[in-house]
Amino acid sequence: MGIQFCKDGHVCQIVVEDVDETTLLREAKKKKKKKPETPLPQPPPQVKKPKPPKKVVISNELQAIKIQAWWRGTLVRRTLLHAALRAWIIQYWWKQKLVELLEKKRRAMLQYYAQKKWAVVRLQSWVRMWRVRVRYRRLLHAVRIIQVYWRWHNCHTRGIFRGSYELTASQLGLELEIFLGSHICRITDCIPFPIKN
Repeated sequence: MGIQFCKDGHVCQIVVEDVDETTLLREAKKKKKKKPETPLPQPPPQVKKPKPPKKVVISNELQAIKIQAWWRGTLVRRTLLHAALRAWIIQYWWKQKLVELLEKKRRAMLQYYAQKKWAVVRLQSWVRMWRVRVRYRRLLHAVRIIQVYWRWHNCHTRGIFRGSYELTASQLGLELEIFLGSHICRITDCIPFPIKN
């Protein structure tokens, strides 16, 4: 089993030998019991009373190997725990940075969208204002034309101009009557002529 991780810019590698306690116990038993090559004649089986299980006596070497295996496992687990915690911290930091970046992009897009929409609304308002002004000018022009024709028509159809004059040697006498609908205007005037000597 091997673990490789970085600490303060240095690469560390831990290699742990996988030692199984049961395997060591079997090997120790095999060394103790060496079977003879030729089988011995066996007596007929006798009925024996069951004996209580024997306690296995473990030698000091096996106990030392067991303690070493436990300590190495503890070191490996501790190293793995530290590596997992560091990876978790880095992942948490990176996720926070991604969230901040996404929020920044979202705000930038919203500002861009709002600015674009504001520009479009302003252009639309200018175009509408220009169109309304063009229509208003056309209407004013049409109203003026209608007013001119209506006034000319009223002047020529409603008004009557009648008059008489009297001419003598020294003066001119005028008598005018102007009818404008319901209004009547009468003008009477005498204009003297200049006498030259």
